[in-house]
Amino acid sequence: MTDLLSDRDRVILTFEARRPGHSSAKEEAIRAELQLTPARYYQLLDRVIDTEQALVQDPLLVRRLRRIRDDAARRRDDRTAASAG
Repeated sequence: MTDLLSDRDRVILTFEARRPGHSSAKEEAIRAELQLTPARYYQLLDRVIDTEQALVQDPLLVRRLRRIRDDAARRRDDRTAASAG
């Protein structure tokens, strides 16, 4: 049996499920509701979605977020390779 998510990790996943995407309104909500800077929120979210516990908690959300992150990294790598070549 996997350990449960911490309260903070669960709050972050729940928040992301309610407010997908990126917007200035979301950034304001991150500051107001979570008392975090947007940069810190996204660092924590990135760490949380890599855990097995998060995958168990909300598999659809976690898989979608991992796919979005991996696609963005792949695009960055492609641009870097193209500019180097």
